[in-house]
Amino acid sequence: MSRITSTMNTLKSQGRKALIPYLMAGFPDPSHTLSLMQALVQGGADIIELGVPFSDPMADGPVIQKAGEAALRHGVGMGEVLAMVREFRASDKVTPIVLMGYANPVENYNHKHGVDSFVRDSAAASVDGVLVVDYPPEECVDFASALRAHHMDLIFLLAPTSTDKRMQQVADVASGYVYYVSLKGVTGSGALDTDEVEAMLPRIRKYMHIPVGVGFGIRDAVTAQTIGKVADAVVIGSKLLQLIEAAPAGKAAEEARLFMHGIRQALDA
Repeated sequence: MSRITSTMNTLKSQGRKALIPYLMAGFPDPSHTLSLMQALVQGGADIIELGVPFSDPMADGPVIQKAGEAALRHGVGMGEVLAMVREFRASDKVTPIVLMGYANPVENYNHKHGVDSFVRDSAAASVDGVLVVDYPPEECVDFASALRAHHMDLIFLLAPTSTDKRMQQVADVASGYVYYVSLKGVTGSGALDTDEVEAMLPRIRKYMHIPVGVGFGIRDAVTAQTIGKVADAVVIGSKLLQLIEAAPAGKAAEEARLFMHGIRQALDA
């Protein structure tokens, strides 16, 4: 059993929902990543999605794009991201870490370090899950199997436009949880339609036998609580990155912890 599945099962047994913040590795600079990850856990995060910087992200809005560009300027690539996970694991053996990004950094890592080196080195760093935005599920059977052999999950996005066929394809290979993108467009865009989300989740659950998380458009405790009533997990990214960027010098970790704490209290209420 993966650490993600164990965490989700524990939360379900407690009648609680998973809180999953998204953090861009290396933003605002590499020296902050570890303290931010630790602060998120202290604030009540159950799983952390750690973004892998990429120069051409197609699903990311301006906030996450800007964070990724800052990380790239600091020389953060896949190797540095894995090193950050290893450093986090020195003090936290429990909180699952999901690497979220695009195919290019994964393929480049394998090209540089050898076939299957990404899976091998991710497992060695104690990564728990991988979400590659532009990996289609029908081409991921072997990749998913390789990850599961190392107790890692392959996570996929679903969208309002996802067909029944695509949901079945995802269900055939996904594990850990599935991430429902609640808005059409990129991260941080538009207003969240909670009624639409509530209507969509039963359709998704016809195919999925794993937890369903919802992200894109969740920016505060009120929307998180509303989504938490119908989803198994709540994912928050753009708003958290904005808070980190706007924080006074030396206060980013504390701002992140307080933000998580407020969301956690709302989900548990």
